[in-house]
Amino acid sequence: MRTQATAAGATFAAALAGIDWSRPWFQPFAAQGAALAAAVQGGADLRAALDAQAAALDLRNARGLPLRFIAQHALPYGSAYEAHIHATGEVPTRDNLHDFFNALIWLHFPRAKRVLNQVQAEVIAREGVRTMRGGVRDAATLFDENAVLFLSADEELADALKGFAWQRLFVDARAAWGARCAVVPFGHALLEKLVQPYKSVTAHAWTLPLAPGQQALDAVLAESLQAAVRAGALRGGRSFAPLPVMGIPGWCDDNAQPDFYADTTVFRAGRRRDQAPG
Repeated sequence: MRTQATAAGATFAAALAGIDWSRPWFQPFAAQGAALAAAVQGGADLRAALDAQAAALDLRNARGLPLRFIAQHALPYGSAYEAHIHATGEVPTRDNLHDFFNALIWLHFPRAKRVLNQVQAEVIAREGVRTMRGGVRDAATLFDENAVLFLSADEELADALKGFAWQRLFVDARAAWGARCAVVPFGHALLEKLVQPYKSVTAHAWTLPLAPGQQALDAVLAESLQAAVRAGALRGGRSFAPLPVMGIPGWCDDNAQPDFYADTTVFRAGRRRDQAPG
């Protein structure tokens, strides 16, 4: 058992060593993420390191219980993951990149994560755990796993994203990126994919009418999610706009050439009713 545990720890440490924190998509999390990764590579237990940070930040779940990170095997048999977090404040966490990034998002967006966890737990309490999650829980899971936040107070840029107008968004408005629009990753499965990025990686974009560099982003996002739940707007994949993230200027050297966006297997035209006019 010790040999297996040692091998698993070495595998996890090697995976953490493969994260290039200088990549633009990791930049919002680089300081804390790199420090955590270095601690684990140095022999620290991931969950203990996370607990220390959660306690220092006084992180809590939607019921006000202190947030703690526990081993996956400590999740009681038959308990739903999301329901357990909501009931106890305990986040089952394995030694892998998927759960590492999930924990990192908890540290950076605790309010938004609380909202999503509460939504999921309430649906489970009402409907039970089913093979098909249903619209609201499906949208919450998609957000949790694969979302990016598209920040822009410019309605034309948001409309270009929602309308699959890739030429307008990425080529014509290239100078707008970083000034009038920006993207901040949220989904932990998305971050895991981006350790070894490829052209077709596509995120679920959630638009917020904010200028890049907005302060208190977590609070604004949590309010946006709560408003969407109240309005019934958080429902299934149609709650989001697909965004091929390697098309973002500065995220991939190859996209400096306009013909990068001619690949319609990645930069799809979308449904006719979703396409931007003009």
